[in-house]
Amino acid sequence: MANIKSSKKRILIAERNAAKNVAFKSSIKTAIKKVLELSKSEDKEALATAVSKVYQLCDKAVGKGILHKNTAARKKSRLTIALNKLAAKA
Repeated sequence: MANIKSSKKRILIAERNAAKNVAFKSSIKTAIKKVLELSKSEDKEALATAVSKVYQLCDKAVGKGILHKNTAARKKSRLTIALNKLAAKA
């Protein structure tokens, strides 16, 4: 543990920010799972809204520095590919 007051504060801030980042990443994963669940149903409007929400969350994470831009692009791409495969089967 650091001895300097500002260093101690920095450690606390880093821990708090890390917790926020983990929570945000978790919300992205949850949104992706929701999209995959909705893709099995017939409600196309809800599916489109959910996909839009995933895209929005990924872009927001890039803007905040939580995700790298290529990571967000990969997540969106894989989601789209999965949806296209499910649509092709149906």
